[in-house]
Amino acid sequence: MQKLFGGVYKNKKVFITGHTGFKGSWLSLWLTKLGAQITGYAVDIPTKPNHFNLLNLDIETIMADVLDKQKLALSIKKCKPDIVFHLAAQPIVRRSYEEPIETLETNIMGTANVLESCRMAGGVKAIVIITTDKCYQDTGVKRGYKESDRLGGSDPYSASKACAELIVSSYRNSFFNLDKFGKEHETLLASARAGNVIGGGDWAKDRLIPDLVRAASQHKLTLIRFPNAVRPWQYVLEPLRGYLQLGEKMLLGKKEFADCWNFGPKNASGLAVKDVLKIAKDSWGDVEYKIQTDKTNPHEANFLVLNSSKAKLLLKWQGVWESKTAIKKTILWYKSYYEEGKVVSGESLDEYQKALGY
Repeated sequence: MQKLFGGVYKNKKVFITGHTGFKGSWLSLWLTKLGAQITGYAVDIPTKPNHFNLLNLDIETIMADVLDKQKLALSIKKCKPDIVFHLAAQPIVRRSYEEPIETLETNIMGTANVLESCRMAGGVKAIVIITTDKCYQDTGVKRGYKESDRLGGSDPYSASKACAELIVSSYRNSFFNLDKFGKEHETLLASARAGNVIGGGDWAKDRLIPDLVRAASQHKLTLIRFPNAVRPWQYVLEPLRGYLQLGEKMLLGKKEFADCWNFGPKNASGLAVKDVLKIAKDSWGDVEYKIQTDKTNPHEANFLVLNSSKAKLLLKWQGVWESKTAIKKTILWYKSYYEEGKVVSGESLDEYQKALGY
């Protein structure tokens, strides 16, 4: 496994914010297998059950908020990381309507605090800031959003992530300028955009598959808000591989990769929610649902697809598992957990790496 990513992560010091979250826990698992020395920084254990706790990884954990500038700065300075992955965020669109200020503070100022802490600590070779496909202004384009498309957002969550991208760009131009790399500083900074990431171990509220499996485990129905909404369903290890490839390139000092990147699923056209429901039901018979006709639901973009041609061309990255495969494997992860008490994340990672040829 340590041959992946050129073996660059072996014995590297890695600082991960939001490591107790869904994607953060999977990233921590993968980096552990790659031989990295990880320090995780998170404000809390976000769900119960929690994937990170179930994995029981042997890594240093700091429980603190990215809004605590002093604690964050001291933690990064003490860790002396080679690379920082920033995943800590308020990630739920509907919650952003209920708690807009918390969402804006966490996603905007939290990102700024991470970047400033890295700048002040010095010695950080690479920073990967994780945002979302929802950072793009939703203009309804069918071709898929490109990195050069306009940023924006109709809800507080989307707007906060668009702002985070602007902050990343400003820090790259002001403090981590590529023309001054190797002369006045040694840090390369990139941002990564992916959306509707799925996989075992996600128990967040107001996400389709977690809601489905949580209800199935209790033999209840799930109310479905937007059955015709199309989303780019993507297995969690796909974008994580993109983040790790970005980190690999920047750790090697390749400054052309210090930029913004899309990591979308293999079938870029996406799947409608109603199609996901059918695959979920076929994979685990206990899944039951009902279409909700309430018209008062807050706005969510109806069609969001990423164009990942830049990553495919320059990073040689592309999806391995199509959305249907990702959905099936995700549902079966939960089926194993709820029916047999098994956490099959390690097996899932091995299976994914075999699909990559490792």
